[in-house]
Amino acid sequence: MKKLLSKISNGVKIYQSDIILVIGVILISLLSFAMGYIVAKQQEKEPLRIEYRDTNILMHTNDTNRISIISINSYISIDS
Repeated sequence: MKKLLSKISNGVKIYQSDIILVIGVILISLLSFAMGYIVAKQQEKEPLRIEYRDTNILMHTNDTNRISIISINSYISIDS
């Protein structure tokens, strides 16, 4: 048992800087993810709705004395 603990202790001493680096990278990654998750939750908005509107415009032309109907289709975006 003592041999195993001394081997582990020696291994930790040899690779101490690498172990600290790996732990640091993991902690920074977890912290970044958590902060992004919190910010995204705070900025939740209702999705953008796009409505279709069909509008007819009556036009009178002088040269033929006819009334023409022009159809204008438009998309309106509504932010809520």
